[in-house]
Amino acid sequence: MNIQIFGTKKSFDTKKAERYFKERGIRFQSIDMKEKGMSKGELQSVIQAVGRLDALIDPDCRDKDLLALLQYLDPSQKVDKVLENQHVLRQPIVRNGRQATVGYQPDVWKGWQ
Repeated sequence: MNIQIFGTKKSFDTKKAERYFKERGIRFQSIDMKEKGMSKGELQSVIQAVGRLDALIDPDCRDKDLLALLQYLDPSQKVDKVLENQHVLRQPIVRNGRQATVGYQPDVWKGWQ
């Protein structure tokens, strides 16, 4: 398994995800999205695994203006806007190759083992 956890140090769910893998002795790579965000290819891979970009967007994000703007953008423009403003993504984003989850989902991760 090649687990990557995208999140921030302040995110409670990101800490829970890291603890989940640590407790099971599964190696993972933790990526702080404030220091290094997702690349366009990584984001596209997660969108493909999850099914749609809207599943990645956090409706409780503080940036309400950006959330409103995203509703009216063309899908290709949405991806570019999200890449510029990754703070609107739900956390953690956990990747295992072509598989990915958004949020804390240990039931899905059990199937990866």
